[in-house]
Amino acid sequence: MDEQVRERIQGEVDGGDVVLFMKGTPVFPQCGFSAAVVQVLNHLNVPFKGINVLEDDSIRQGIKDFSSWPTIPQLYVKGEFVGGCDIIREMFETGELAEMLQTKGVDVQLQA
Repeated sequence: MDEQVRERIQGEVDGGDVVLFMKGTPVFPQCGFSAAVVQVLNHLNVPFKGINVLEDDSIRQGIKDFSSWPTIPQLYVKGEFVGGCDIIREMFETGELAEMLQTKGVDVQLQA
């Protein structure tokens, strides 16, 4: 991977508490998997930054190399890779995601 791409991705990962590399935007996800992760984060009332990988092919491929994870979306919390859609959905269903976010100092407010 190009060093400039690596630095840009690292900057995004380090630049926010919760960062989601996704297809589309948080307001307009462009794939069902990205939409599912956005829905989980919105349900937890967790503010996050969405990075639209469809806008830049170098980021789209670079994030896969960066994390050694083959699919998008990818969720990062406090600079740490958490997982993709299936992992996030499973962690949400078991309560592990909310617990992990709170442990890392991210405010979670479950919606009724």
